Amino acid sequence: MRGFFRWSSKWWPGVIPLVVFWAFAAWSNTTELEADLASRSAAALKDAVLDKTRVAVDGRDVELRADAFSEQGRQGAVAAAAAVPGVRLVDDETRLVPEAKPFVWSAERDVARVTLGGSAPLPASKAKLLEAARGALGGVEVADQMNLARGAPPGFEEAALLLIDQIGKLKDGKITISDSGVMLEGMARDLGGREAIGAALRNLPEGFTIASNAVKAPPYVLQAYKDPVAVTLTLSGYVPDDKVHAAVATAAGRKFFSEKVVDNLKASIGAPSGFAGAVVPALGALSRLSTGTLVVSDREVKLSGDALYEQAAAQIRSAPKDFPPGFAYKAEISVKPASAPVDGSVCQQLFSDLLGKGQIRFETGRATIEPDSAGLLDHLIETALRCTTSTIEIAGHTDAEGDEAANMALSERRAQAVADYLARAGLPASRFIAVGYGSTQPVASNETDEGKAQNRRIEFVVR
Repeated sequence: MRGFFRWSSKWWPGVIPLVVFWAFAAWSNTTELEADLASRSAAALKDAVLDKTRVAVDGRDVELRADAFSEQGRQGAVAAAAAVPGVRLVDDETRLVPEAKPFVWSAERDVARVTLGGSAPLPASKAKLLEAARGALGGVEVADQMNLARGAPPGFEEAALLLIDQIGKLKDGKITISDSGVMLEGMARDLGGREAIGAALRNLPEGFTIASNAVKAPPYVLQAYKDPVAVTLTLSGYVPDDKVHAAVATAAGRKFFSEKVVDNLKASIGAPSGFAGAVVPALGALSRLSTGTLVVSDREVKLSGDALYEQAAAQIRSAPKDFPPGFAYKAEISVKPASAPVDGSVCQQLFSDLLGKGQIRFETGRATIEPDSAGLLDHLIETALRCTTSTIEIAGHTDAEGDEAANMALSERRAQAVADYLARAGLPASRFIAVGYGSTQPVASNETDEGKAQNRRIEFVVR
């Protein structure tokens, strides 16, 4: 017996390595099996539409955790995992993604970024909306705050993609889908942006409606700057169409007798009704200033600058007589410092220079001075104020058309109309002598329209 114990004490230590080896082999085979089942289970689920998917294997049992977007999709995913060869059972820990009631999605733009929020129905939809936003907004930061939820209305993705295209037309604002209703608010980036968004909304998928559209247009602005140093009138901003553009440019050319008109106007929709009716008389007021700026913003007209004399400043501060209703007129007008007096010869040269650049215009066949001549007349008045001791003959001339006696009478009435205009500006009437010469002193041929236009004139002669 003692010998037996001696033998056994030599045998059992050899068994320990065998047990360890067997245990390692069993563990190794189990680990490989579990890894294989996990890999094949994941492959079986690759076409399933799931979120937060997690597959864990214990022996031949598979635990499946995932968020599904429909009951059918959830059951299909469990069945796909159970059908993997070698899987004994599936521990179903799947659940349905919560349903959003109402289903709300939004795109909001501020100065720095665009934020997509609310809910998206599928991971692929979420990714598609993000990609579309980054592509449509040209480098603007896009922040993703979208959750996944069930309950999206039919056509949601198509509607959201169309609305993402509109967010690029906003300077700031928000577009929201709530179930099948669409709400918009904010400020359009450009003139015409509000109208362009409205036109695009007509292409929303069937079943979607516009619950509210509070998108505002940016101010509709036209600006004009009179620069006495460069002797220019610069027009910038917007006009409604080519017809109004031509009317404004033509009016500027007639009212500003010496300035070069720099026309940077562009046509755009969005002008308030009566826009041209406010711009044209406001340009007439600007033409009377030594230097000044005109800003027409929607229905507000602002004029600032220096008038040539005090009475002109008082007149310009009041809205023009033909100003359209509904427009606000604000004029901040000071008076240019008076220039030094000059003698008769300098005065004559100044008058000749002014009348060489522009003509005082009258209504056809009448002695009524056209409003377009107000700027030229104010400059003539400023010069007359410097000629404190001179008597000035205002000479009227006509072309040779019509009866000679009638032309003589018309030329005298026109000369008198100018003399009266200067007297109403505060100059002594006694300093002016109105004389009509009819067609007796032409300066150009009466055989051409251009020559006739030159002959119809008013001259100032210092006596």
